[in-house]
Amino acid sequence: MPVQEGRKAPAFTLSDTHGEKVKLSDFAGRNLVLYFYPRDDTPGCTKEACGFRDRWDELQDHNAVVVGVSPDSPESHQRFTAKYELPFTLLCDPGKKMMERYGAWGEKNMYGRKTVGVIRSTVLIGPDGKVLKHWRKVPKAEAHPQKVLEVLQELG
Repeated sequence: MPVQEGRKAPAFTLSDTHGEKVKLSDFAGRNLVLYFYPRDDTPGCTKEACGFRDRWDELQDHNAVVVGVSPDSPESHQRFTAKYELPFTLLCDPGKKMMERYGAWGEKNMYGRKTVGVIRSTVLIGPDGKVLKHWRKVPKAEAHPQKVLEVLQELG
């Protein structure tokens, strides 16, 4: 079943940069900003990650935690996290199973050509595990973290 606002978010268990298992239930009681991105250390992905980093304190003021998901390896995530001093968790989904469940893997338009890959998207999950907001396609990676913060501010 695709991600739907107002419904429970699909459960997941993935490895983080250190090989530790991370589950959706680990974030119960917090707002979870779950964002999907194509690849570590590429221009758009870096701008988006740094945007979440730069708003980290404000996001935490709204009981929010940020988690990024891409198909990259733990080693790639470790380099990306260290290079840009990212304060949040990155998860590895090399099989793209979680991305498929969350609608973040599929056909997309890239430079006018149809291709299959990671669809830059974000799911905001509330403290109760229900989807509060789903950005199915994020058009401007650098502006997106501010939009997420604005939604959290509106929610109170």
